[in-house]
Amino acid sequence: MASASPSARSAETADRIAAARPRNRRQLIVEAAGRVFSERGYHSASMEQVAAGVGISAAALYRHFPNKYALFAECADVMVDGLVAALDEVPPGAALPDVLTPITRITVAHRASGGVYRWEARYLSREDRHRLAVKFGHLVGRVDDAVQRAHPLADERLRAMAALGAIGSITMHHTSIAQRRAEELLLASASGVAASDPTSGPPGAHRVDLPARPVPRTRRAEILAAAIPLFARHGFTSVTNGQIAEAVGLTPSALYRHYPGKIDILAAACLQAAGLLAQGVERNLHEVTGPHEAVGALAATYVAYSFEYTELNSVAEAELAGLPDGLRQPVVLAQRDHIAVWEQELRLVRPELDPRQARVLVHAGFGVVVEAGRRLRWRDSPDHRGAVTALMLGALGL
Repeated sequence: MASASPSARSAETADRIAAARPRNRRQLIVEAAGRVFSERGYHSASMEQVAAGVGISAAALYRHFPNKYALFAECADVMVDGLVAALDEVPPGAALPDVLTPITRITVAHRASGGVYRWEARYLSREDRHRLAVKFGHLVGRVDDAVQRAHPLADERLRAMAALGAIGSITMHHTSIAQRRAEELLLASASGVAASDPTSGPPGAHRVDLPARPVPRTRRAEILAAAIPLFARHGFTSVTNGQIAEAVGLTPSALYRHYPGKIDILAAACLQAAGLLAQGVERNLHEVTGPHEAVGALAATYVAYSFEYTELNSVAEAELAGLPDGLRQPVVLAQRDHIAVWEQELRLVRPELDPRQARVLVHAGFGVVVEAGRRLRWRDSPDHRGAVTALMLGALGL
């Protein structure tokens, strides 16, 4: 019997490869890319890492996406499109739980890949950011309609944004918890936010004593103070040593007498953020008389810190993933200590919560502060601090 010709064998091989290739390969790539972008940030992620997450070669990845930016932009669209599509299936005029439930379910299902856009969307082009904002605006509008039907209040979508912040918080941490339990907690948290009245402020509002803003008294401190707003405005990767040096009147080479590299300036900023927050917590828990007052003091302190140190906090939150392990570890330990204080006090108020559930709710509270603060454009005032504190307590179920 004659053997098949080379062309026939090639065709057979191509048929076998096509049959083995998943039909949802592009979807698998986008999901893997979302995880890599979330864990490493846009600039630190590579196409090779994404390809490894799918189990294909980088060359095969480039057959689907011409470059990293195209992949990143599609990741952004896919997440928001999924949420919008899910809400489009919900009838107009539906009850608030019916609106929040599909958002919560999808967000929890994609928690490993959905977090990067809270901080990394600034790396999208202006056109892509606008398109994403339009889609997200539709999402917020649907949620706000349901919030207003359930709890009428002229708050200019503040509670809708804050409720979405509570739900989206699950993408920003790694607390291990069953999917269904996470959905239940986040749905209750978002509902608590929606039922809160930010115009009245929290009951028994706690007077906050924050540490004074650091005054740069050394050249090293001047460099750090100059770098923080640059990192916050442009992103760490986009800022050059030359820009930092120019801001303090130095040559770029002179920076190395104070910091080994730009990454060390970022590490110092993250440590400063953690240190200021820890000092604030220590001061404001000093004379509390019970767990309810302690949780109120923690919430008021975190909100005040977020408004007072907006640029520093955004740098620490957005850029931490880009630090190498040796520089990141002290910051991570400080953050864990902060969460542990919250967890302990919240469980004293709500003893039905186990440690993991308490941590999920604490992070939900943090998510509320981020999105509510953004909605208020971080314009600092006692009323704004009181409103966001009330929403944060609502997220905690208090």
